[in-house]
Amino acid sequence: MSYKSVLVSVLTFGLASAAMAAGSESSSVPKASQPTVYEQGVQAVESGAYGRALPLLNKVVRSEPRHADAWNYIGFSHRQLKAFDDALAAYQKALAIDRNHRGANEYLGELYLMMGDVAKAKERLQRLDEACTFGCKEYDELKAAIKAHESG
Repeated sequence: MSYKSVLVSVLTFGLASAAMAAGSESSSVPKASQPTVYEQGVQAVESGAYGRALPLLNKVVRSEPRHADAWNYIGFSHRQLKAFDDALAAYQKALAIDRNHRGANEYLGELYLMMGDVAKAKERLQRLDEACTFGCKEYDELKAAIKAHESG
């Protein structure tokens, strides 16, 4: 038997063994995992269920107090529910963790517009301009919101 035929036999046997293992009951194929609490909270926000999102996201920040994205979604949910003071506090926590957090800067700017404070909204726009070196959708969206607010 030549070296080449031995190599082909070994490779064939190895592939056959791998195929049998993949099809066997004892193989450990990962099952679809359940979404994390954070992912459940984000899904609730995305579906407009802000009241359902808040307890989930608050659970996340209790266990991970420096989770800027969760704080941002908490702020967004409160803002959608017109709880502006709670929204402001959550956005400020997100920005204390990451001062360049694009979502928190945009949403805080939008909150300031809802509260009638255009100057502070423009401060958030300036922060986004600095954070988004080559532009970003958060900058564009806040800029458009400021323009719409100013034009009535």
